[in-house]
Amino acid sequence: MSAPQDAGRPASPAGLAPATVAVTAGRPRTRPGAAVNEAVWLTSTYVADGPYDYGRTGNPTWDAFETVLGALEGGRALVYSAGLAAMAAATALVPDGSVVVAPSSAYSGTTTQLQLAQRQGRLTLRQVEIADTDAVGEALRGADLLVVESPTNPMLDVADLPALVDLAHAEGALVVADNTFATPVVQRPLDHGVDVVVHSVTKYLAGHSDVVLGATVTRDDSAGRDLHERLRAHRHLTGSIAGPQEVWLALRGLRTLTVRVERAQANAAELARRLQAHPAVRAVRHPSLPDDPGHARAVAQMRGFGAIVSIEVDGDAAAAERVAAATRLWVHATSLGGVESSLERRRRHAAESPVVPESLLRLSVGIEDVDDLWADLDQALRA
Repeated sequence: MSAPQDAGRPASPAGLAPATVAVTAGRPRTRPGAAVNEAVWLTSTYVADGPYDYGRTGNPTWDAFETVLGALEGGRALVYSAGLAAMAAATALVPDGSVVVAPSSAYSGTTTQLQLAQRQGRLTLRQVEIADTDAVGEALRGADLLVVESPTNPMLDVADLPALVDLAHAEGALVVADNTFATPVVQRPLDHGVDVVVHSVTKYLAGHSDVVLGATVTRDDSAGRDLHERLRAHRHLTGSIAGPQEVWLALRGLRTLTVRVERAQANAAELARRLQAHPAVRAVRHPSLPDDPGHARAVAQMRGFGAIVSIEVDGDAAAAERVAAATRLWVHATSLGGVESSLERRRRHAAESPVVPESLLRLSVGIEDVDDLWADLDQALRA
């Protein structure tokens, strides 16, 4: 049985700012005595002849979350058990034997997933520097799917999304964009013609390092609705569903998404500026620091710069590890996007791309006081 037809649709009046949408969308209908918040629906089954029949089919808590995220991204959302479950559903939209173009440096989970599929003979993978529009155009010849990250994880390369979408669609290829780093506060890929947006909800959308979830969003036109139903069927048949309690926590996190992202990216931009002059730092990567006209053109399409900063420590892998171990406020941990600041040397993971320098530290900047964050990072770099 399908979920209610309004599930995942934008529900806030048109023209509202993202901060207002994040707070107001997906609420229960207002009436005297009604709850302000959606409940956590802990049930595996439902009485017959209603809008739901089984817990793998739908859940009112899912609907509330999907409504908010759909409104923020400008489309129709679905929630999954993890970001990789959402990416697997999105890449499954093309048949076996397809040619897939993806970044040479991107989230290692996505890259590993695609490389495994290639080893199994299910697709042909072409990896390319995603910020090089001409190179992506060459790789797209005869392709069926383009997977984009922008900014990329952890190199923070920024893609020219409108140009890449035009090139991909000219080849008849679908475009899937991972918007985890940017969030809809910074950019809305659907506005640039992207077919499917993917999120690791675990990160900024939930924002408190307490859930593992994913999501897809598709446009609210006929083509987008078809993709939405195919993605829903994939979720249903593979069982990649989310627990209602986790979704409720992510929904609560979404309510403060804009204020968290605005504070975190302001901190990140200031830290990136200061780090450029630090004697123990060889290089700083952040979208607020353009390095060529193409980068500037791509960044101009964004509404901010995001809250991730990557730095190359002046030294080897061991030097970078010493910095990560010497911080007191910054948490030495994987993952990102929580209210707390964290850092990690990405090449400590075997699955990380060899394109990533051994001494690179990825900084997930949180919402703490920026001077406290700087003092802690500075002492660690000088230790």
